[in-house]
This record gives sequence, C-alpha cells and structure tokens, in this order.
Amino acid sequence: MKRQLILEDGTVFIGKAFGSSTEKIGEVVFNTGMTGYQEILSDPSYCGQIVTLTYPLIGNYGINRDDFESIHPAIAGMVVKEVAELPSNWRSELTLDEFLKQKGIPGISGIDTRKLTRIIRNHGTLKGIICGLNHKPENIIEQMKATVLPVNQVKQVSTKTAYRNPGRGYRVVLVDYGMKQGILRDLNDRGFDVIVVPHNSTAEEVLNLHPDGIMLSNGPGDPVDVTCAIQMIKEIQGKVPLFGICLGHQLFALANGCETEKMKFGHRGSNHPVKDLRTGKVALTSQNHGYTVNVDSVQGTDLEVTHLALNDETIEGLKHKTYPAFTVQYHPEASPGPEDANYLFDEFYKMIEAHAVKGEVLCQNVQI
Repeated sequence: MKRQLILEDGTVFIGKAFGSSTEKIGEVVFNTGMTGYQEILSDPSYCGQIVTLTYPLIGNYGINRDDFESIHPAIAGMVVKEVAELPSNWRSELTLDEFLKQKGIPGISGIDTRKLTRIIRNHGTLKGIICGLNHKPENIIEQMKATVLPVNQVKQVSTKTAYRNPGRGYRVVLVDYGMKQGILRDLNDRGFDVIVVPHNSTAEEVLNLHPDGIMLSNGPGDPVDVTCAIQMIKEIQGKVPLFGICLGHQLFALANGCETEKMKFGHRGSNHPVKDLRTGKVALTSQNHGYTVNVDSVQGTDLEVTHLALNDETIEGLKHKTYPAFTVQYHPEASPGPEDANYLFDEFYKMIEAHAVKGEVLCQNVQI
C-alpha cells in the first residue's frame, strides 16, 4: 500500500505504508543515530513529532520487551528509508510494523530520507502529515498551515499521580516532565529511593516528601510553556541538591533568569561531542532537543556554563554559583547511545552525600 508524507512547504514524498493506517500531523524532525530505534520511538521527548531516522535500515533487530523508554510511545509517526520485515535477534518479539500497528502510529518507508533531512537542515523543522494517496496535497497543505500544534506535550506524557520506586539509599524526588526509563534505572543502580511526581507538583509538595536530592527530567516541547515548573524550581533551589536533564536543564535556566530559543533543526542523535569545560574532556553524548539556552542570557545571572557542544558551541551544561545544583542538555543515561557521560549521576550522588554530611554537622552544633 502506498502512502504520502506532505510537508507544509509543499514537498511531497510517496512511499510504502507500514504501521498504523491512522493519519497524523506533527513536527517533522530527524535523528542521526545508527541504532536504538526502539528507545527513540518510545522516548516521551518526541511527543507529537514525526521522526525521520537517517540510518537507512530500521527494524532489523525487531522490538523486544526490555528497551522501552516509556510504555506508551507518544510520537506522531515514523519515516525510514527501508523497514526490515524479517528481523533477526534473539530478543525480538515483534516486528517494527506490528508494534506500530498496536500503538496506532503510522509509518512510511521507501522515501529519500537524505533529501528530507536536507530540507529540514536548510529550512528548519516543518509541519508534516502522513496520509493516504486519496488526499490532494494542496488541500492538506492549507489544512496544515491552519493547524496549531499542541503546546501541552508535557502534560500529555507526565505521570498523573506520584509513585515510588523503592531503594535503600538517599531519597530523590524525580519530577516527571516526560521521563525516560533510563534515568530511573541509573538512579536505581546507585541505590536511590526514588519518588516520581507529576510535572505540576508544587515546591511544597516536593519538599514535603523530604528529599535528599531533586531531579528534573527530560521532556518534550517549549520550556516556556511549563510555567508551573519554573516557579517550583525557583522555590526549591538552594534547599536541596538538584540535577536537571534536557528539558529540566532548560527549565532550570529559565528559573534563574536565562532565556531559551528554538533551534533551527535541533540536536537529535547519539554521537554529539560535548566538552566539559571544568576538565577539558570530551564525551560523545545522546541528545534529543529542539530548544537551547541563549548564550548571552547567562551573563549577569547566578549560573555559569560548564559544558559546550563542539559542533555549534551551544550550551550543554550549567551550574549554580552558590547552590548545589547543576544541569546538562544531553542525556547522560544514553538510551540509546554511548555512556560516556554516565559519571554525572555519580557527581549527583556525591553532591547529595556532601550536603547530607553538612546537614548532620549543622544539627550537631545546635544547642538544645
């Protein structure tokens, strides 16, 4: 069965249908990772987006039970050059086609993904729709231009109620803006007692859980739309050690007077070099974001830049000059991608440990 991908600039790609037969409009983006399509399609940060995978063969190791970053994928669609119909891997339980059908996600294959990627790189992200050939492109283009994409993506993917992931170590409250399971896994590996809370939790609600540390997760969309989070961060920073990832990094920056801006086509892939300005070391990182912290806006704030992207010199890490708080734009838990930056979870642990010891000393000096 044939299917078409229509972009708002009038470009039309005709290819083969796979996945669900539903028709969806979304922001068309591309990811340059060579592996990890299962983690990509289940990453909540892609909520509402049509994801183009630049690696030409996708689905060759199938879908397994272990590599999901969320239970309910939130992407709007998937675009590939070639989709494998007969995957070969001992863990494979479903084909990519079968899984997308189950989840109501349309896909299109057999198109020139290099041409599509070049269009996005030259013109920036565009709205697009995956639909049947029975639709006339000129009618669809007018429909897309009149369509306003949702701005409540975080609300869509965040947990609705708080829940606990028990551990015997320090307690971390993880604020879920579209959390990847890899973050939870890395916290569990270090023995943290984790409580996951909704995106709109107040500072009082978070602090009433008596955390030893607070983590701000990744997530989709424009950070300025998550106003409740910005206010919450203003009220909690300085009271408990804080670590932010991706959207959490951007929200932390906004809470401290910085500005964010939309990138032309974003960073989405698993081989982005990032330099740690504190050590001079370079890590290959996994990234997925369409917004960045404005470099000039950091001046005059209480934040300092700790990491830079070597490809375009955008900000990849911040720390507070006074409070125990730091953030990164990339994904130190990888999933998928290299684990070069996994050490940041250890830094978070040491920060919590140092803060806890300082608290004990203060308590011992109190005169009763």
